[in-house]
Amino acid sequence: RFQAFIYFASVFQAMSCGIHYLASVFMAVTPNFVCGIPGNVSSVLFYNSSESSLEDIWTLWTSTENYIVVQLENGEIWELNQCSRSKREMNLDLAYEYKGNKSVFSCSDGFLYDDTKWKSTVVTQWDLVCDREWLAKLIQPTFMLGVLIGAVIFGDIADRLGRQRVIWFTSAGQFVFGIAVAFTFDYYSFVIVRFLLAMVSSGYLVVAFVYVTEFVGIKARTWASMHVHAFFAVGVMIVALVGFLVRTWWVYQICLSIATLPFVLCCWMLPETPFWLLSEERYEDAQKVINIMARWNKVSTPCKVSELCSVQQDDLVGSRMGDNDTSSTKKHNILDLFCNWHIARRTITVWLIWFTGSLGYYVFSLSSVSLGGNEYLNLFLIGAVELPCYIIACIGMDKLGRRNTLIPFLILSALICILIMFIPQDFNILIILANMAGKFSIGVAFGLIYLYTAELYPTIVRSLAVGSGSMMCRVGSVVAPFCVYLRSIWIFMPLLLVGIMALLSGILTIMLPETLGKPLTNTLVEATEMGRSKTSSSGKTPPAHTGVALEKIEMFGQETVSTEK
Repeated sequence: RFQAFIYFASVFQAMSCGIHYLASVFMAVTPNFVCGIPGNVSSVLFYNSSESSLEDIWTLWTSTENYIVVQLENGEIWELNQCSRSKREMNLDLAYEYKGNKSVFSCSDGFLYDDTKWKSTVVTQWDLVCDREWLAKLIQPTFMLGVLIGAVIFGDIADRLGRQRVIWFTSAGQFVFGIAVAFTFDYYSFVIVRFLLAMVSSGYLVVAFVYVTEFVGIKARTWASMHVHAFFAVGVMIVALVGFLVRTWWVYQICLSIATLPFVLCCWMLPETPFWLLSEERYEDAQKVINIMARWNKVSTPCKVSELCSVQQDDLVGSRMGDNDTSSTKKHNILDLFCNWHIARRTITVWLIWFTGSLGYYVFSLSSVSLGGNEYLNLFLIGAVELPCYIIACIGMDKLGRRNTLIPFLILSALICILIMFIPQDFNILIILANMAGKFSIGVAFGLIYLYTAELYPTIVRSLAVGSGSMMCRVGSVVAPFCVYLRSIWIFMPLLLVGIMALLSGILTIMLPETLGKPLTNTLVEATEMGRSKTSSSGKTPPAHTGVALEKIEMFGQETVSTEK
């Protein structure tokens, strides 16, 4: 019961990470717009349709190349384009077509926006259109850059100061910065506060993985860590729901930030993990937490820290005496991931899978609002499809193996990307279903790669391997918004890029070894041998020092180290 309480309390806040990661899809949307006008309008003309106000014209607007003709109360006639306006020199009868002389002016009077769907967005708030359009396109990439930096900073702080303090700070930070975003006074303060929000959101998500894996038993650890992603997906679904109900960006942002306020109010009750306390030699504090766990779980004879430490120490001493290789005490760096051809090839493939998984995940998510139909329902479905995909990933990993699950889903996602290109644009429902299938496939691969990477590398460089892979994942998330913007060049360009990367990743994954049911390796020699010969590696008895002691070390820290990087 204690572990269940800790788990659900911690992952509840992971929803806020999904909320803030995808909030910009509605907050930074660009509605239809034209240049502002220097006076009061008496009549509006769009092709053969004449109206008394500009608001009645927006329903007829079909292309950004169209223009609107307006007549002012003083008799002047203007042609309004998106980024310029023209004054007709001859004020004859109001007509859409005009062959006479015109004077072209810039949009010095601002812009007129279509507010039938969104009452206000950050684009309309600060006129992020035309020559300022690039500022709007930087909103999501700068957020993802904050995600990258936050993961590195808070992962390190969690090792130094403890998981509990970081969870407190990042939870409060998400609420404070989330509310502060709604009250920013200009674009630059908005981006800066969103950057800070990205750092604490990423920091919480990283440390939450560590926190729950250190509390959850080893038998349930794979499922528990995998389904932190599921709560992230619920956050994406909440974005769709709040976006549908609230159409003013700053109110929308406040509602999203308040959604996880209950956790902020009670997160101070969460204890520090016993494993971190033991690593800091705070044995009395660790024993107090263990005693609390025992009372919650109605265990009559709780574990004694003194007995646990003595067993660990004996196993560690035995493992070091049995290991003549000095590499266990040597400091390792990123170059060790390229120590020979087999390990280097493995590293390149793993990095590519991390990058492709993140790229595909965010391309499918961010582009869901542009698929046609109801954009709110589209995003909701794209989030909902993640929930079963993590269940399939867990079952596939345990039944078929890591590699045998990863390969078909990577190749399937590539095939789906190609299939979408051949679906007629009028078939909105079919396009949405195909995108859901693509998100499902890439979601399975993305969720699986965490554990698979940890098993592919030996203990001495495992944290380096997963840490560097996580960095490639963050790079993919930074690149994803720019990839989505390539729709303006060709509507299928983002899908083409994701499809090529997924197909290449799937083919290269064939050369990776299967790790299901195999002991974790401890040295680079063992890791190389595992990939070099399937027969020899499957029939070889693992060295003595990868036995009880290593399994105990992995039980206490393997997922912790790998995830928090």
